[in-house]
Order: sequence, then structure tokens, then C-alpha cells
Amino acid sequence: MYIDSAYLAKFYLNEPDSAPVRQAIAAAATRVTSAWAMAEVTCTFHRKVREGMIDGSHCSQLIDAFGEDVETEVWMLIPITQRILLRLTAALKSLPDRAFVRAGDALHLTTAMDTGEREIWSNDRHLLAAAPYFGLIGRSA
Repeated sequence: MYIDSAYLAKFYLNEPDSAPVRQAIAAAATRVTSAWAMAEVTCTFHRKVREGMIDGSHCSQLIDAFGEDVETEVWMLIPITQRILLRLTAALKSLPDRAFVRAGDALHLTTAMDTGEREIWSNDRHLLAAAPYFGLIGRSA
């Protein structure tokens, strides 16, 4: 199961749609994401402090829990390699003009494609809409 950063952050946060995300992730045999998720997930936790959704102490606990799960390989992090970046560039060159793809989304989509995944799990509507351009099925619980 390839999981983008937005979906991964929901695993740790208590939001209205977190329960089905946790259930989908718990049922997966493998849990794969780009190493880029380390930055994005941590920034998501910090953004929740800025928005007043959690306090600094809770943010630190979430960062620690995420880091521990990375260390114990709950999440299989795929390194950002030159190969992936070259594939990302090639994929973007062939996108139709109407395609909307942000850099982080393109990195996740290319990483999922490069690792042989057929699906990508996210709650990000832009990433899900772009998934078919990368030969992927966008999924959400």
C-alpha cells in the first residue's frame, strides 16, 4: 500500500476521517511512502499547531511517534533518488496541459509508480485526480 503524506498524517491526527484511514492502513500488508513524507508529515503536525488544532506538546509527541514508527519500519520509506527525479521529469513532460500536479504530489506519484505500486492512497483531491496520468489508481477510505 503506497500512502502519501496527507494520508499518513491522518493516521496520527484525530480528525473526523482518521478512523477509516487507520483501518485501511492497518489492513495493509506493506506500508510504503517516499522519504519526502518525513518532511511533509512533520510540517503537517507543525501546521496544526499554527492553526490552533493541537498544542506544541502534542505536536512533539506526534513527531516522536512518527519518528519511532519510521525507525521500527512501520513505514517503508523509499529514498529520493536521481532515477526517481528523472522519471518525475519525464512524466511531467508528457502531462496534458490541463493536468494540475504539485511537486510533492509528483514525487509521491512517481515514487509509487517506480516501486511498482498500482494504487496510491490519499485524501488529497489534486493527487487523486493526477494519479491516472502516472498509471496509478487513486484510492481513499
